[in-house]
Amino acid sequence: MSRARADEEEYWHSSKFRAFTFDDEDDELSQLKESKRAVNSLRDIVNDDDDDDLERVSWSGEPVGSISWSIKETASSSTSSLEGRDSSLQKGSSSYAAFPKQVSSYSLSSLFKGRNKLPSFQSLSDAFSDTGVKNYAPELRRPKAEYKDYSSDWSPKDTVRRMQRGKICSLERFRSLQDKLVLLDEAVAGHDGNVITAVLIFLKRTLRREILFRELEVRQVALCHLIHFLKETGEQKLLLDLLRFLDRTEEVALSQYREHLNIQDVEKRREFLKGCIGLPFSAEDTSHIQDHYTLLERQIIIEANDRHLETAGQSEIFRKYPRKASILNMPLVTTLFYSCFYHYTEAEGTFSSPTNLKKTFKIPDKQYVLTALAARAKLRAWDDVDALFTTKNWLGYTKKKAPIGFHRVVEILQRNNAPVQVLQEYVRLVEDVETRLNLATKYKCHDVVIETYKDLKDRIQLTAYKCKVERGSADEEKINSILNN
Repeated sequence: MSRARADEEEYWHSSKFRAFTFDDEDDELSQLKESKRAVNSLRDIVNDDDDDDLERVSWSGEPVGSISWSIKETASSSTSSLEGRDSSLQKGSSSYAAFPKQVSSYSLSSLFKGRNKLPSFQSLSDAFSDTGVKNYAPELRRPKAEYKDYSSDWSPKDTVRRMQRGKICSLERFRSLQDKLVLLDEAVAGHDGNVITAVLIFLKRTLRREILFRELEVRQVALCHLIHFLKETGEQKLLLDLLRFLDRTEEVALSQYREHLNIQDVEKRREFLKGCIGLPFSAEDTSHIQDHYTLLERQIIIEANDRHLETAGQSEIFRKYPRKASILNMPLVTTLFYSCFYHYTEAEGTFSSPTNLKKTFKIPDKQYVLTALAARAKLRAWDDVDALFTTKNWLGYTKKKAPIGFHRVVEILQRNNAPVQVLQEYVRLVEDVETRLNLATKYKCHDVVIETYKDLKDRIQLTAYKCKVERGSADEEKINSILNN
């Protein structure tokens, strides 16, 4: 008893802590070393590379990751803990089998290595998150200099510079008229069109029109930018107000006239053009507007008549060459080509007559001949082509004359697959000898080449050209006759 009492006294009077001395190591350092040794020893046990080759087994005795294990683990994950606790309390048994099994789908190696061994395992971040909320990495703090982009202490000059570099700058701090005008002047001085346009949009939104127009009147660069911007964005009303304020009446009229492009209905467009005739255009522009209105009026009449003829089948040319498109809203040259193609022989008194169009719209002779030649050559109406260039003098003699030059006539005829006999007739009319020889050689007009070399008395060239014609042909016999004579 005495011995037991002595041991008890020694137990109660003993202590694990020692008195402080300067020779002792730092307690925190020693604890850190002990923790490090414990973790290293645990790593040696768990993080053994050989366990990768071993089959991991759960506490239930089934391989981890198998189908049966996954079903059982999933089904029992929500209820096993509570049921185990209730059953152990009710039975009051101290056996090991009565304790609830710890549900875990993680291996120790996967936890300490920070990676999953099997595809069915969850990641470490998902393991510790019981809810569906995702954890995102915190956003890095912006540098202090970046916060100045949103501050209101930038001067107009600094604001323009930052806008040129693509920085975000708020212009709302410039509230007074003076500050806004200084900002606009700095933008113009920077010679950056995007910055000027951005500042003009801000001024257009924050200033009254009268004030904005008055200030822009003395700033021509900014004014031109605004006018171009309004034209591009289609703000027609504001553009007209600005041009009226600047007393640019012709530009106002042209801007209003441009609106006809947005009118699809032909009758409404005709009425709109009729109203545009009285606008304050220049004398030349007024003539163009009048011609535009007259042309559209003619096109409406021609279209209605030709549609009726084509539908009824009363015209042979419409049966042989059906129309591919409507003539409405077509240019004057296209309308003239259409008239020369379908209505070439009509009298001058009709609206669809080519000569009537030429006289009404004062079409030059060159333009008329080019268009009529292309139309009649496409129809292979060679008699009409011949009549187009035949003129009579006061003595009654006929002569061929072309205001566009016969070399161009030959090119147009050749593009429309004219026969050689027709081409030769017009190649002979080319005045320049070298051009005539080139065209005749290019399009194989042998008679023209032979006659030209004969007139030039060039025996060498004629002998050389003999090799280019077919043997035994009439052209070869003609060359031999010339050389022997």
